[in-house]
Amino acid sequence: QVQLVESGGGLVQAGGSLRLSCAASGRTFSRYVVGWFRQATGKEREFVAAISGLSWNIFYADSVKGRFTISRDNAKNTVYLQMSSLKPEDTAVYFCAADLGTWDPQRRSFMSRHFYGYWGQGTQVSVSA
Repeated sequence: QVQLVESGGGLVQAGGSLRLSCAASGRTFSRYVVGWFRQATGKEREFVAAISGLSWNIFYADSVKGRFTISRDNAKNTVYLQMSSLKPEDTAVYFCAADLGTWDPQRRSFMSRHFYGYWGQGTQVSVSA
């Protein structure tokens, strides 16, 4: 069992930066793949980035590649999403998710919200023009 709590959201001007945190409970956090997703009003939840348990594998959606960085500190049971050069279209509720599933670079199942069994409540990110 893992419980996830996101923090770090807020209002920022376009071009600005924010760092989101996803704090997890549990003693085996390093075994979990963790993903970040976002959901804008009226839209489907979409994949943003994912990181494997020991940070050996990282993957980004094309829309955030080069602007966002995912990382984790397993000693602190925390995964981060550093967001830079933010755009108004980045406005959404951001969720972190975790699962013990296998990192599959061919199928990229970690990009699907159905891969993850544990979800946080989300944190709002708003980017003004």
